[in-house]
Amino acid sequence: MYLYGLETDRFYHREDPVHVVSLYPVLMTDDVSASAAFFVDLLDFSVVFETPWYVSLASGRQELALVDRDHPTIPVGHRGASSQHLLVNVEVDDVDAAHERLVGSGACEELLSLRSEDFGQRHFIVRGPAGVLVDVITPIPPAGDFDGMTVTLDQAATGT
Repeated sequence: MYLYGLETDRFYHREDPVHVVSLYPVLMTDDVSASAAFFVDLLDFSVVFETPWYVSLASGRQELALVDRDHPTIPVGHRGASSQHLLVNVEVDDVDAAHERLVGSGACEELLSLRSEDFGQRHFIVRGPAGVLVDVITPIPPAGDFDGMTVTLDQAATGT
């Protein structure tokens, strides 16, 4: 079985697996408060932990955090860096409504127009805080050469 072109047996059937209990991105930014406001105000995330230098956000079971790029918890050689050139996918239930809210209202600069892709996404990309690209997506049935290529995470985990 293959997941994104990789043999899944190699990844999901170890004798002593590491059990990951959480995985989420932490974006480095020079303005934690403004970056948090983007996700809270435009994408309905909730603040679950907040300090002046770190904010943890959640939307349902999805997590995202923001950290001041100059904070001492960032290794010395990486302080001052930003999350620019990072692409964050945000999957929503209605991409057309999200597009109106983010782009139609003028709140965000659209970098990739709203479109349906044969690989199974209807999406658009906007410029987010700290130069992060935010790809807002609603899954759609794959078409053409991509029809039948998708494996669910449950299928990958069980090898079925």
